[in-house]
Amino acid sequence: MNIEIVSGSSREESITLRAALHLEGQLKEKAPQHHIGLIDLREYSLPFMDGVFSSPEKAPVAFYSVAKRMFDADAFILVSPEYNGSFAPTLSNWFNHFPKQLHKAFGLVTASDGALGGIRAALQLQHYALALFGVPSAQMLVIGQVDKKFTEDGTLLTEVFKSNVDNFAAEFLWLAEKLKQ
Repeated sequence: MNIEIVSGSSREESITLRAALHLEGQLKEKAPQHHIGLIDLREYSLPFMDGVFSSPEKAPVAFYSVAKRMFDADAFILVSPEYNGSFAPTLSNWFNHFPKQLHKAFGLVTASDGALGGIRAALQLQHYALALFGVPSAQMLVIGQVDKKFTEDGTLLTEVFKSNVDNFAAEFLWLAEKLKQ
């Protein structure tokens, strides 16, 4: 199964990327039978939504390889900061360039340096995943004070938070594997 983690922050000093890097490492360790990829949206500057890529070949040449990854993905984990009570607009713009993600599992992760961890963005991501015809995992990962929980390379700093990550990963993998059957 192909799982793509999409890190939705466009900020150069993204603190939510820390969570995405940690999840990438954890899933590679816990589920080596699956291909785990990380798409960092800071690396892809798509114009504001101007059309849907109906296949990887219909994407601009510069985006072909990442478009192929999107089309080949069986499940997604969306990692987003909270911007003004919502998820990152780069995530919406990104997914709007691709067809609906019918019956694909979506793991939802929000992170902020504040105490609430982007809970409002997480709730909106649930609705967005449904609008994409995806199936959001009921177990979300909401990370408050992300800058104190992960280093820049994704190393977990607080052992007490490990069970939150483990529960999220286990529930997401269960859903993704069931849907893939």
